[in-house]
Amino acid sequence: MSAFFRKRKLRYPLIALLVLGMAAAIMILLWSEWAAGIFTLLFLLAFTAAWVTEKKVYEETEKHIETLSYRMKKVGEEALLEMPIGILLVNEYFGIEWANPYMTSALEYDTLIGESLFALSDDFQVFVKSEDQQETTIALGERKYRVYYKADDRLLYLFDITEQVEIESLYYADRSVLGILFIDNYDELAQGMDDQTRSNINSVVTSLINKWGSDQGVFVKRVASDRFMAVFNESILEKLELSKFAILDDIREVTSKDNVALTLSIGVGAGSASLVELGSLAQSGLDLVLGRGGDQVAIKHPSGKVKFYGGKTNPVEKRTRVRARVISHALRDLIQESDQVFIMGHKMPDMDSIGAAVGVAKMAAMNKVKGRIILDFDEYDRSVMRLMEEIESDPELFAQFITPEEALAEMTENSLLVIVDTHKPSMVIDERVLQRMERVVLIDHHRRGEEFITNTMLVYMEPYASSTAELVTELIEYQPKHEKLSMLEATAMLAGIIVDTKSFTLRTGARTFEAASYLRLNGADTVLVQRILKEDLETYVERAKIVQTVEFVGTGIAIAKGEPDRLYSPVLIAQTADILLTMKDVNASFVVAERTESTIGISARSLGEVNVQVIMENLGGGGHLTNAATQMSNTTIEKAIEQLKAVIMEDTEGGTTE
Repeated sequence: MSAFFRKRKLRYPLIALLVLGMAAAIMILLWSEWAAGIFTLLFLLAFTAAWVTEKKVYEETEKHIETLSYRMKKVGEEALLEMPIGILLVNEYFGIEWANPYMTSALEYDTLIGESLFALSDDFQVFVKSEDQQETTIALGERKYRVYYKADDRLLYLFDITEQVEIESLYYADRSVLGILFIDNYDELAQGMDDQTRSNINSVVTSLINKWGSDQGVFVKRVASDRFMAVFNESILEKLELSKFAILDDIREVTSKDNVALTLSIGVGAGSASLVELGSLAQSGLDLVLGRGGDQVAIKHPSGKVKFYGGKTNPVEKRTRVRARVISHALRDLIQESDQVFIMGHKMPDMDSIGAAVGVAKMAAMNKVKGRIILDFDEYDRSVMRLMEEIESDPELFAQFITPEEALAEMTENSLLVIVDTHKPSMVIDERVLQRMERVVLIDHHRRGEEFITNTMLVYMEPYASSTAELVTELIEYQPKHEKLSMLEATAMLAGIIVDTKSFTLRTGARTFEAASYLRLNGADTVLVQRILKEDLETYVERAKIVQTVEFVGTGIAIAKGEPDRLYSPVLIAQTADILLTMKDVNASFVVAERTESTIGISARSLGEVNVQVIMENLGGGGHLTNAATQMSNTTIEKAIEQLKAVIMEDTEGGTTE
């Protein structure tokens, strides 16, 4: 009975009844034996009735539990075998030991037992071997499943979410997208047109854009003489990406027939449900495109991810120097408000970086402010080494060069930092200097990339320019003439222009020659430039060995590579790419070689038909339409070439990202 009481919750009333009955019997016994006998009889009858009732309840409960247990077991078996949930048991080698009928029929197998889990999908291999991931989505056949994995039991649950994914796809495909279309150089070109020509050009451009919008399902509205607004959705955007925004080519080709260099720039905001945010993203994308020289499309998402399309033409050279004069005066005011000016270029500085830095230091001197050029004396190539040897012969000029540590010790709140020949924080000689400085000016001639130095007081980026040295030369012309350029300063700046233009053969405009003429008038020594740029026989032979490895990808695209486990200077890699470009039937050249023990460098050159900037950006680099480069970490030359070939094929054969 005690065991029974321990098992049943209803034992408590019986125990209480028994205790109360015994207590009452004792009390009555003390009072009257006759009454005690009657009470004991009645109590035994009541207790017996309670016992019978309790036993009946217990038996019914046990029977109910057995029935419920059976039903639960049956339901569990039916759920395991018949519910539309896939269940897989695998062994330690990820072979399938058991699969429920639903999973077998869904995959149209006679039996899954004995099959490798990885044979169903390669995605399983990454998922089950990941320590952090608890669930994922995997496509099996035409269906998509959300997969949960219990590593301890080697058990996988698969839930069919195909319909959910389709609904999500429809939702995302129908999300709004905003675009801003901007006609490059419209105002400048329109100033030189008569009313009839301007009207004809307006009509042609408007007609082309409206027809494009009608054909693609895009609502387009002209909001200014050089600006249109476009409204469409994500599914239309996907189609436009597949066509790589052919409207860019249409505008360029049609207007060129009338000898008008009009191009189109488009900023697109996508990936957000907020129209306000979409508008902001579209404007930001347009600003990014204009900073890269125009004739492109930038699709920007809230995450900061940007896709670029187009960019098949070189930036149009500005005909006037109004902007240069305005920037020069603004920079003069900033210099005069500073106690000293620090100038910093990019890592492994080249001639253009050093020449531009020397020019900015001269601008500081023209305004009676000390200029200091930040340089890592352990990191520059051979050609810069020759230039630095010449600079060392001028103690006054060489004294302006300091190390990053010295700059960090000398800078104050009133100091000014001028970044030249780069706009990427990760590319500057020392990021600590950039982070410490609150007053920053940026001067660069590269097309703007996603990574950009923010919180600048003044930005002067002109992608049409041949070099940063050219831009700095124009700025110097509008500075106070307290001091003149020395022969060595002018020579250093001219060397920067000559190197970046490949002796005035690439990206050379009228203003490039004007800048070179100004430097020549101020004593630039062309013979000294040639002496600085001379190369030794060993370099020539090394370059020839790389050229011997050339292979062609597609039509006119040449790829050469350096020897494994051998380090090459960036200048040698770049020079080899330049030489390949001069050869017959080569429209674009890429040279891949080891820069450091953990870094592979790629130098890219083009005659303009292939946008090497976009190709290098897809590999983490950047540059110009015809001149770009990148560095890839923790890889090999062969793997880097495989990635390069994949990006080239995607770019030249209609991939989705450019």
